Amino acid sequence: VQLVESGGGVVQPGGSLRLSCVASGFIFSDERMSWVRQAPGMAPEWVSGINRRSTSSYYADSVKGRFTISRDNAKNLVYLQMNSLKPEDTAMYLCARGWTTLDYWGQGTQVTVSS
Repeated sequence: VQLVESGGGVVQPGGSLRLSCVASGFIFSDERMSWVRQAPGMAPEWVSGINRRSTSSYYADSVKGRFTISRDNAKNLVYLQMNSLKPEDTAMYLCARGWTTLDYWGQGTQVTVSS
């Protein structure tokens, strides 16, 4: 199983970024997927999850209304569209397989929100 994230960077408050995660080594369409973030010195925070067929998605209260998760099962990709970014969104963002139980994680992509 391999999960590789991309799309992070430095953005000003109020800006947007779109993160991508490409999956391999398992049947992607059979698995729920999540995004998790971890700020320095903090515990990981589950951000969002999406079910197998994109019919259900869930968000942490801290990102609800600003972030949107989506997936493309034909391309083994899961995305996180992040709008109206705030400095407190600064963290390493990791893609993970699963929803309530996350059994594989990527290495992450850094998002820094700063003016």
